[in-house]
Amino acid sequence: MKPIFGREPALWLNSLAAILGLVVTFNVGLSAEQAGWLVAGTSAILGAIAAALTRPIAVQAFTAAVATVASAVGAFGFEVAPTTTAAINGCVLAVLMFITRGQVTPITPPPAPARPTSV
Repeated sequence: MKPIFGREPALWLNSLAAILGLVVTFNVGLSAEQAGWLVAGTSAILGAIAAALTRPIAVQAFTAAVATVASAVGAFGFEVAPTTTAAINGCVLAVLMFITRGQVTPITPPPAPARPTSV
């Protein structure tokens, strides 16, 4: 996989999920339930894409699952404020990215098939 600005795409996707969680903290007119769905859904979708772009898949899938569950439990299990849900998601993503990034590698696309040469 080709790096984006010198970084792996999975790192960018996880960072994007954390940034979108940060946007929720600025009270952009969302209810607590809407913010919870937004943070958990974004974390799950971007995490699944990142898992598809890395090997082994299990490490990135674990990161996405933990971040999604943590934000969903905060939003729906304890009825906390949207800012707290977003903060939980951002912290979990940041910690797990630092722990797991050395254990995964981006996928490499298969080489292009060789073209026949004229004799």
